[in-house]
Amino acid sequence: MNWMDMSLREFQAALASSSPTPGGGTAAAVALGQAASLTVMVCDLTIGKQKWEAGWMNAESTQMVAIPMMNRAGGLATEDSDSFDAVMAGFGMPKATEEEKKTRRSAIRQATLKAAEVPFETATLALQLLNQLPALAQTGNANAVTDVGVAGLLASAAAKGAVFNVEINLNGLPGEYGTEMREGLVVLKEQIRIKSREVMDAVRERMAE
Repeated sequence: MNWMDMSLREFQAALASSSPTPGGGTAAAVALGQAASLTVMVCDLTIGKQKWEAGWMNAESTQMVAIPMMNRAGGLATEDSDSFDAVMAGFGMPKATEEEKKTRRSAIRQATLKAAEVPFETATLALQLLNQLPALAQTGNANAVTDVGVAGLLASAAAKGAVFNVEINLNGLPGEYGTEMREGLVVLKEQIRIKSREVMDAVRERMAE
């Protein structure tokens, strides 16, 4: 299912349904897409406006990050639900013989690893966006600084929500699976925390000017 092909109302209904997909990981990816879209809007409201010339260069570099992220976030939303569906399909495989059990176990583990990799990318991209936002809040169109704030909140929610999904999937796997993700999570989580706060501080400082 490509969630980006749905209307907003249809997507909300799908989220509210008793079906396990779409779930939190898909919602996190959609939030990332919304954060990127708001960021692009603020950049557009800055570039070419003489009053905000000091922010043009940063807005242009930020757009280069945010524009492709809008599309990738939609892909991640679909991949997240697809990966969870694959995990469920693995659990439904036959297990009458030892060979079937072995095949089933391998399929579940590979699908679970994929279900961790997708939100890990969501969280990583969200951090990339968060890295851009403090400067945009400081130098972009001041009339849209609260939009930067909302973008920051959405990106932070996307990152932190995605991390939850990475952790729960890795917790279900033997330690030798997802080694790089396990090692990177500590730094990733701390950077998300720091940058989320930096965005909010930058927005409030600009609002107070």
